[in-house]
Amino acid sequence: MNPLPHYGVDPLPGLPGSVTICEVGPRDGLQNEQAIVPADVKVELVARLADAGHTVIETTSLVHPKWVPQLADAEEVLRRVERRPGVRYPVLVPNRRGLDRALDLGVTDIAVFASATESFAKANLNRTVDESLEMFAPVVARAREAGLNVRGYLSMCWGDPWEGEVPIPQVVATANRLLRLGCTELSLGDTIGVATPGRVAALLSALTAADVHIGQIAVHFHDTYGQGLANTLTALQAGVRTVDASAGGLGGCPYAGGATGNLATEDLVWQLAGLGIHTGIDLAKLVDTSVWLAGRIGRPLTSGTARALAAHH
Repeated sequence: MNPLPHYGVDPLPGLPGSVTICEVGPRDGLQNEQAIVPADVKVELVARLADAGHTVIETTSLVHPKWVPQLADAEEVLRRVERRPGVRYPVLVPNRRGLDRALDLGVTDIAVFASATESFAKANLNRTVDESLEMFAPVVARAREAGLNVRGYLSMCWGDPWEGEVPIPQVVATANRLLRLGCTELSLGDTIGVATPGRVAALLSALTAADVHIGQIAVHFHDTYGQGLANTLTALQAGVRTVDASAGGLGGCPYAGGATGNLATEDLVWQLAGLGIHTGIDLAKLVDTSVWLAGRIGRPLTSGTARALAAHH
């Protein structure tokens, strides 16, 4: 790729000097693809993302293949991925069996996936919110005893396709329960992409008022309604320092209608670079990776930045 165009850097007040991007493309991005992506491609994708400077790469999910056929090769991928010093490779773990497999494979970071709403807990986990948290409790406890970092995903934090607007106190209560289980990080998911900046600020304010430390919070925005970057900027102004994103904007959620399009990592890196915020990510390498991945899955990806910069080839 030719040298990237440079249009200047100007910070805004109240923003961090650096942000950690949790790259979710290999797991959350690929899980929705209908055509099975070969393990070779997945392993190379993780390696390319590490080459581009990512330090957190969500690699796969140890769920039953019946539920997510795309990730049925999880154990093969984990065995083949070259784990580099300074890079974390979290894995989604649904239950105790999944944790056993993760520990056998030498995984050091896991995630559990909870819901702020009953409707989505039922659709995604076939359990109530209470039942899902009861299922996660021994998983999180054992993982923490083994010295693992545990991320708690909390989906439907701003809106639910069945229930509509999700009350803030309901989200705060479930978030606190996840942290009390022992989760070391909480990722707030806008699963159907309906949040807007004021609502993001309101939830983050309510969480910190309920003694949730802002340093434990990550945000996971979908760009379904085009709000991902605006919502991210709002979260950063509130003190959040970890943002989930997916190379090329790949992915969504197979159990939530309309949940298309994670926030594209390239779009996020472009914005943060222009604000003078350090991510450690080489944007040219990342765009090359997304162009390569689009060729492997046979369709263009949705990142505006990747499309614009690929035109500079």
